Amino acid sequence: MSSASPNSLFGMGNPLLDISAVVDKDFLDKYTLKPNDQILAEDKHKALFEEIVKKFKVEYHAGGATQNSIKIAQWMIQEPHDVGTFFGCIGKDKFGEILKQKAEEAHIDAHYYEQDEEPTGTCAACITGDNRSLVANLAAANCYKKDKHLDLEENWKLVEKAKVYYIAGFFLTVSLESILKVAKHASVNNKLFCLNLSAPFICQFFKDNLMQVMPYVDVLFGNETEAAAFAKELDLETEDIKEIAKKTQALPKINTKRKRIVVLTQGKDETSMALSDEVKSFPVLKIDSKDIVDTIGAGDAFVGGFLSELVQEKPLDQCVKAAHYAANVIIRRAGCTFPEKPDFN
Repeated sequence: MSSASPNSLFGMGNPLLDISAVVDKDFLDKYTLKPNDQILAEDKHKALFEEIVKKFKVEYHAGGATQNSIKIAQWMIQEPHDVGTFFGCIGKDKFGEILKQKAEEAHIDAHYYEQDEEPTGTCAACITGDNRSLVANLAAANCYKKDKHLDLEENWKLVEKAKVYYIAGFFLTVSLESILKVAKHASVNNKLFCLNLSAPFICQFFKDNLMQVMPYVDVLFGNETEAAAFAKELDLETEDIKEIAKKTQALPKINTKRKRIVVLTQGKDETSMALSDEVKSFPVLKIDSKDIVDTIGAGDAFVGGFLSELVQEKPLDQCVKAAHYAANVIIRRAGCTFPEKPDFN
């Protein structure tokens, strides 16, 4: 049994059903998609969701960045169940039922705000080679309401039970007030609040929201493209990943009892972790490219592995080791799926 207790890890975000398929370059070009990107669906992408199902062999997987990470953390921990709590909004429909069932199978304590104005959100994962282009149609996920769900006494009690909080930057487009309520709770109670940069578009178009939350962030995650976009938006005047990590670590912070930690990944290249006094580098686990099925969920798995050790109060080096292990497992499989048990110690 792990030292983590039920509901000690809290996540809130966009629960989406991933519709993934191996596509061709023509398909990407038709919808002006970059091979490796994450975007929100616009009107021009509406037909994409129908076409991908008609034209290619699709697989359906429960997704949504934060939910993926909470599930991976729970999988790494195994016992007890329900260490991870998850909040998000779904529709009253078939896809919503699938997400509920998958959350139960993953042994996470999911409490969805269910509404019938919008259908459950979906994410088209368009795979070409080692790349994946994600197009999210948030739909119901975009309808999360603080006053209708987070503020309810029985739900807020679950927030209070947690020691570690994780929210992907994607949720900044949905409910800034919900994020701030959780972030402030963590800060006042000296608990750990973790955030992910999530995608270049977040700091490009939702920079104000991001920077309202940043002073509360104890652990910040991101990859090399997100870090570069962030550095550019903040005029950090550097493209060096370690320098970006160092400068981001030093940004203003409200809870001074904890120094911020910044963790930046670079795919197959080393991971950088900035602490208050140094930037450490960690090589990732080697993998032959023929063993990579797809990279969907690799970043989410990295975070999930990290959180699984963080919530058990393990050393940070061990958190990174678990993060690399989880990401390595996920890229060998379709979507953000995992074997029955982890082989990590």
